[in-house]
Amino acid sequence: MTRILIVEDEPAIAAGLEEDLTFEGYRVDTVADGEAAVLAAREGAFDLLLLDVMLPKKDGFQVCRELRRGGVTTPIILLTARSLEAEKVMGLRIGADDYITKPFGSEELRARIDAVLRRAGRTTAVDRFRFGEYEVDFARCEVARNGVLVDVTAVEFKLLSAFIRSRGRVLSRQQLLDMVWTDTHCVDRVVDSHVANLRKTIEPDPSTPRYLVSVRSLGYRFDG
Repeated sequence: MTRILIVEDEPAIAAGLEEDLTFEGYRVDTVADGEAAVLAAREGAFDLLLLDVMLPKKDGFQVCRELRRGGVTTPIILLTARSLEAEKVMGLRIGADDYITKPFGSEELRARIDAVLRRAGRTTAVDRFRFGEYEVDFARCEVARNGVLVDVTAVEFKLLSAFIRSRGRVLSRQQLLDMVWTDTHCVDRVVDSHVANLRKTIEPDPSTPRYLVSVRSLGYRFDG
């Protein structure tokens, strides 16, 4: 799985980026200052760094320069609230692969990540996932059991995708509503209903779930 290091000292921004990229199928780690970024980038096998410019201890330019001088070739996308052309040019000259100005949309960020990874010859997000007798093709939005397509609705596919991309993590009903449904008026029982339907499709015994596990008082977890 493609691994991304987020270097961001604003907790809300870091959490939002982590949730969005995890949902897209990336493995994500976060650190909150420049010194930690240098250590993590040197020691971890990351495929890409999302590096904020304004950081404590060492700013993003210092981190980028230090990593490049130390021989670290991991692609770097700089994130900043500044829009000065001179700073963008400096960032690219010291070794950054791209530069994106805050605020930015999630679609633009994902497109830039994919473009940088392709240029670097690295893989992008996971295209397929297998569990038990099932294979999920994210690009084609299909689910197959032993090679035979399974009939799932668009919402069920989005729900299953959300679970897979957050596998091992408990997701609350509100998190699932935010990740899958665009209708802000949906209620918790809508999630429960679709989870029940999805269990009928992928569980050997829906009454004793193996993959879509209920976590009492918290929500659901995918154990695939």
